[in-house]
Amino acid sequence: MSKISAAITAVGAYVPDYVLTNQILETMVDTNDEWITSRTGIKERRILKDEGKGTSYLAIKAAQDLINKKNIDPKAIELVIVATATPDMKAASTASFTATEIGAVNAFSFDMDAACSSFLYGMSTAAAYIESGRYKNVLLIGADKMSSIINYKDRATCIIFGDGAGAVLFEPNNENLGLQDEYLRGDGNGRQFLQGTYGGSSYPITEDAVKEGKQYAFQEGRTVFKNAVSNMSDAAVKVLERNNLTKDDVAWLAAHQANKRIIDATADRMGLDPEKVMINIEKYGNTTSATLPLLINDYESKLKKGDNIIFAAFGGGFNWGSIYLKWAYNS
Repeated sequence: MSKISAAITAVGAYVPDYVLTNQILETMVDTNDEWITSRTGIKERRILKDEGKGTSYLAIKAAQDLINKKNIDPKAIELVIVATATPDMKAASTASFTATEIGAVNAFSFDMDAACSSFLYGMSTAAAYIESGRYKNVLLIGADKMSSIINYKDRATCIIFGDGAGAVLFEPNNENLGLQDEYLRGDGNGRQFLQGTYGGSSYPITEDAVKEGKQYAFQEGRTVFKNAVSNMSDAAVKVLERNNLTKDDVAWLAAHQANKRIIDATADRMGLDPEKVMINIEKYGNTTSATLPLLINDYESKLKKGDNIIFAAFGGGFNWGSIYLKWAYNS
């Protein structure tokens, strides 16, 4: 009997209608288009403006897009994972609500949070459920409403983040396609440099905390950048070496869209030509858990069965890693 592997068999995505451009940000904080573009590669980002709508709204829309494109029965979905750093609420889970709203009434569900590495870690988790042989349809959604924790008076963060969601369906594969290998790591010493602190159990939101703006995300940019470049590129190269892959064997690099300079550094370390690097950061900014599935959705028509794709991500925690996946279908 051949070994079961976990393959992505469908993708979907959703981004809000409102476009926050660099030119609009120029009217909000001390910045300009040239400064933002040269340092991040970002031109615009999408923002969910609708009152009362949170991450679940984004996740539901992305899941529905996948369901409609794949023409599947939601009742066949057995597990729904929502990878997110911005859940609707501390409890109950965003995934449970999402599963119910899309009609996945036979699924169990849970949220995963590893900051910007959430979807990458979610791929590992979804694949493990498939490879166990117990489940045949696992829906993994990466979704974040980052605008809900961003201070739009802080140019260090407000120029970077956007809102969005992407979804993938994992199913069993007997052709040795799908997830091949992974290298995942973490270092808790890094959490002081990138965090959304207040609202957690150690840092309850108080009137004084809100007055001081401590409910918003914070990052120490230089330290995060340095660690992202070294750790993300190290992980990607490690996966190449462990699987005896050369740059010629790699069809695509799907790197977390945090900063174009970080993406370029990772590609350079792998020796990849620019045309092998998936890029959409200019359109969406950093959508945290949604960057990787949004990439796959945008590039789906270019992917061919058997393509070797290297995924890489880095996020608060610090959490980082790389996954080697063989694409399973032609569009």
